[in-house]
Amino acid sequence: MKIKAAVVTELDKLEVKEVELSGPQAGEVLVKMAATGVCHSDLSHINGTIPAQFPFIIGHEGAGVVEEVGEGVTKVAPGDHVILSFVPKCGECFFCQNEQPYLCKQANAVNMGRQLDGTARVSLDGEDVQVMNALGCMAEYCVCPDISVVKIEKDVSLTIGALIGCGVTTGVGAALNAAEIKPGSTVAVIGCGGVGLSVIQGAKVAGAKTIIGIDLNEDKLAMAKEFGATDTLVSDENTVKAVKKLTGVGADYAFEVIGNAKVMELAYACTRNGGDTIIVGLGRAKDIMSFSALAFPVRAKNLCGCMYGNSDPERDFPRMIDLYQKGELNLDAMISKTYSIDEAVQAFADLEAGGNARGVIEY
Repeated sequence: MKIKAAVVTELDKLEVKEVELSGPQAGEVLVKMAATGVCHSDLSHINGTIPAQFPFIIGHEGAGVVEEVGEGVTKVAPGDHVILSFVPKCGECFFCQNEQPYLCKQANAVNMGRQLDGTARVSLDGEDVQVMNALGCMAEYCVCPDISVVKIEKDVSLTIGALIGCGVTTGVGAALNAAEIKPGSTVAVIGCGGVGLSVIQGAKVAGAKTIIGIDLNEDKLAMAKEFGATDTLVSDENTVKAVKKLTGVGADYAFEVIGNAKVMELAYACTRNGGDTIIVGLGRAKDIMSFSALAFPVRAKNLCGCMYGNSDPERDFPRMIDLYQKGELNLDAMISKTYSIDEAVQAFADLEAGGNARGVIEY
């Protein structure tokens, strides 16, 4: 069938195109999309931070309704509401068996831009189209592996579900799973976009005493206050001193949520001796952090990478929904603006301008 999709046709060029989508094969599902989040990771594919083969359909943060299932699919059925997970959970590999499904071996396969069997379901003018994380869900429909969907109750807003599919789970999970923030702790969050705001909310849920939002954008700092930051700082050459002044010795936990090596080093500098630096942002492969080989062990700081909030989607998607329904996560206010699929290019222009907590494509 023909559908509209947000297609990267070449580096730095996003277009809304009509593409041809074939039906699900064995182990796959067809999802009618309800909402897709406009995420910085999509932008990273557009601008080449994450290499991709073009043409390429972006979209990895989404939710919708199952319309058709392929042979052998039993975990969901037509009519089920689902959140998409950009990291599949096969349940069988070493990492899934050792409670680290965010490192599932099948992630390597979906990152190649095709389905698990190595073939494509989307074409444009007779040419195969790659899809982000075997989803490519910034489109009216998507076909994906059944291990990439999590069924949710039908009373949950699918727009809220879309946010949970990436940004919320990544950020809140970074706070609750990767850092395991202790009550009464001090926290610094560098980068107050959608994921950073979710880290802030996760820190608040964890009971942090001091939560410092740090950014260059005053509008984002205002949003940081709205979502739970106790203090905010405009990032400059005095940031480390300012964090130490607010915390006494540096933050117990410092999060980098931008994806820049220099900012990662800044987060490490803002962390107290013996504290934890959590790297959430995704930078370019050639962007290298540097640390003193003497100071690194002496200061006994923990430097932690964080993938997808170190989350298990089958466990954590319902957990995020529960926190939202209890009023502990303010997800409605995170949706700054909604767009149609025809407005996808504008949605990313707004993302780069920094005005939105989260933009969402609704279908």
